[in-house]
Amino acid sequence: AEQDNVYFYLTAMNENYPHPALPKGAEEGIIKGIYNFKKAGKQRQRVNLMGSGTVFREVIAAADILSKDFGVVANIWGVTSFNELRREAIECDRWNMLHPQATPKVPYISATLAGEADPYIVATDYMRAYPDQLRAWIPGTYTVLGTDGYGRSDTREALRRHFEVDRHHIVVAALGALARSGGIPVSKAMEAISAYGLEPERMSPLGA
Repeated sequence: AEQDNVYFYLTAMNENYPHPALPKGAEEGIIKGIYNFKKAGKQRQRVNLMGSGTVFREVIAAADILSKDFGVVANIWGVTSFNELRREAIECDRWNMLHPQATPKVPYISATLAGEADPYIVATDYMRAYPDQLRAWIPGTYTVLGTDGYGRSDTREALRRHFEVDRHHIVVAALGALARSGGIPVSKAMEAISAYGLEPERMSPLGA
């Protein structure tokens, strides 16, 4: 009606679930591609959990497990558009390249995550390549969980476990990243793998 040269898109998932309430002050981040859903406490051991779509509920559940069972608190980030974040970051990089004399612009994703404690774990229903496109601008260790592999039919719970994007794999990824940085004993990650019945030697979903 207003003849604007723009388009809008809506991603619809074939899964019904109640959405959490809009966090106060999240409007700008939602539009730009990432917003803080929940801020971590002040505990020493912290991680950043990121997610989108239906798997975002698994991210929220993983944060609860980390806090209750392992004393690790998590910043929870909702990612509304990996594409938009990458597009804006590339534009910043291009501007910086062509204006070497000026103060460099900082991509929104980098500025938003600046100062947060390592590591960063992201889980989505998409293939790893989709969230991995932000790796260059993540200010820290970045672990990506995605649904790489062959299509199959099963319950959503079973599929998320098979593709290793469910809450338990997110917890193990977070604990493993913390252990590699020396933040926690590696025994904590091993404890989680055993408790959740994960099979370290099973065939990767890529080849299963």
